[in-house]
Amino acid sequence: MPKEVYEDPDVTGKNRYKYFERPFLPFYQQMPFNVVFASTRAEPYTFPPPSTKYLPIPSMYTVGTQTDYRDAEVQTDPYSPEYIVCQDSIPELLTLATLTWGRGLPAGQAEVEMIERAREKRAWEATLPALSDTSQFEKRRRMMNAMERKEWAFREQEIEKLQEIRLEVLKELLKKRDENQNEVNMACLNAQWSKLQEVKEAKLAQIQRTHVSAIRKLLGKGKNIEGKLERRNIIKDYSDYASQVYGPLSRLGRFTDNNSEDFVVKNHYLNTYEGLVELESCLPDFVTQPRIRPPKPKVTTTKDGFLKRAARMDHELAEVHKALLEKKNKGLEAKKPMRFLQRKPIPQPQLPTPTLEMNSNEEEDIEMAVIYLQKLLRGRVVQNMMFEGKEKRLELIQELRTSHALQEEDRLVKKAEKQVTLALQRQRNLHEHKVSLVENHLAGLEGWVLADMFDFLSKELVRLQEERRVHALAMLAERQRRMREAEESGQRQVEERRLQEEDQIFKEVIKVHQSTVTSYLEDIILNTEENTAEEQARAEIEKMAEEINDIAYEMESRRTQLQSEEIAAELVYSFLIPELQKGFVKEKVRNAQQKHILAAHQVIHRYTEDMLQKHCVEQQQASDTELLEGETENEQNS
Repeated sequence: MPKEVYEDPDVTGKNRYKYFERPFLPFYQQMPFNVVFASTRAEPYTFPPPSTKYLPIPSMYTVGTQTDYRDAEVQTDPYSPEYIVCQDSIPELLTLATLTWGRGLPAGQAEVEMIERAREKRAWEATLPALSDTSQFEKRRRMMNAMERKEWAFREQEIEKLQEIRLEVLKELLKKRDENQNEVNMACLNAQWSKLQEVKEAKLAQIQRTHVSAIRKLLGKGKNIEGKLERRNIIKDYSDYASQVYGPLSRLGRFTDNNSEDFVVKNHYLNTYEGLVELESCLPDFVTQPRIRPPKPKVTTTKDGFLKRAARMDHELAEVHKALLEKKNKGLEAKKPMRFLQRKPIPQPQLPTPTLEMNSNEEEDIEMAVIYLQKLLRGRVVQNMMFEGKEKRLELIQELRTSHALQEEDRLVKKAEKQVTLALQRQRNLHEHKVSLVENHLAGLEGWVLADMFDFLSKELVRLQEERRVHALAMLAERQRRMREAEESGQRQVEERRLQEEDQIFKEVIKVHQSTVTSYLEDIILNTEENTAEEQARAEIEKMAEEINDIAYEMESRRTQLQSEEIAAELVYSFLIPELQKGFVKEKVRNAQQKHILAAHQVIHRYTEDMLQKHCVEQQQASDTELLEGETENEQNS
């Protein structure tokens, strides 16, 4: 049997069209493909030319193709491989695990600043003292408080920046809103203005019509000033083609085109498509399918078979024109090579091949060995290229092997190889089963012992880890509890202070309301009381002033020089004695405060002097120890 030859399976070659198919177009109603992709057939009837209002429909369409690999299967996000984190290690790259493509990647300025802050925080955490060192606990607390204040300050800056951005956005939105409102207002104003203009134009048109009607009436009255009645002159009306008989006016209620549709021809065969089809079916074939008959050639020969004089002249002119064209084209054509005698080009002499003169058989053997080695290397290179090509096309080769049928002889050979392979696999499976039974029994015994030992060790390890973890969690919980208690106490104090302030504000508001009501009532009462009291006081004051004046005038008339000096002394005494008493009180307060100030100064200076003496003693002891260490080192060196 001749060996079958299969086609080239290359996808990028001439068989590329076999690996593509027409895309399936979804429809609301399932339709067969022959209906969807059917070509349009030209109608046998002629239609009037389409109007230029609509664009012409193209006669050709570009149909897209679709590959076996859909767009949904294409990778859109960058590939992130799986990773394993080693124990007791926190890679720096895991800080970017929350960033994804389009949400933080590719990294911008904000992401770079975040990464730098994370690095600084990790470096700061590395400098923190350990939790197990109780002596450095206060230092750790101070460092954490400083870092917390720094983070809060940074957060406040970010909040301020965000507020500034939001403020800018709000300003832009307000500006756009004002612009839109201005546009709406302008549109409303324009609409109102156009409406008023329309009303104005309507009024002007009405005034114009009224004016024309009044002028027409005045002209009519001017023709008949005396107001005489005139009969209709029928002869004059029919003789004047501008009269109402021939051209009646529409304002008088006469419309000349009222019955114009009476003369319109309405035909079913001319106004409908079915009528046109029926009309065309009644017409003969030579109307719808015209036959063009070719014109008969002119007779250029006579009855005897000779050319006529006019035809002979045309024939000679055609031959002359043909000869001129051949002569013109012959000059432009290249010279043709000779058919039999051809000149053979003499090849250029090649450069002489350099040769190496051999002086002995050993050099010749070396040269042959080198040549053989070169052949081996070239063969190995070709073999590697073939191997690489086979590895690259391994999937295609397997596909060809599975998809293409083999020859009869190859099938028999493959079948025999398959049977031999199955028999060997069966024997190997039996042997492996026996060996596995023995190994499983031994492994079971070993595993039982090892399982108990590992179980005990794992439980001890888990217990130790849990104990450490519980201890760490207890410390963290205690610290968190203290922090929360401090926060809650601060919040509670703030809330209590706020509640007190609100209560005080409420009380003050109520007090103000009550005071306003009472003051209003008091004002009303006091106004009335004041008016009455003022009247009574004025009367009493006038009466008392009269009495005091009488008494004063009488005393003035009776007063002596001694009584005047006594009155002046009493006035001076009442002015000087209060000032002296104020000076005595201030001196007494100053003396009382002086002793407290002296006691505070003595306490402060005593403690500072003790601290200074202690510091000087420590410095003296440190210098003495350094001197002793230096002397001992010198003695050892000597």
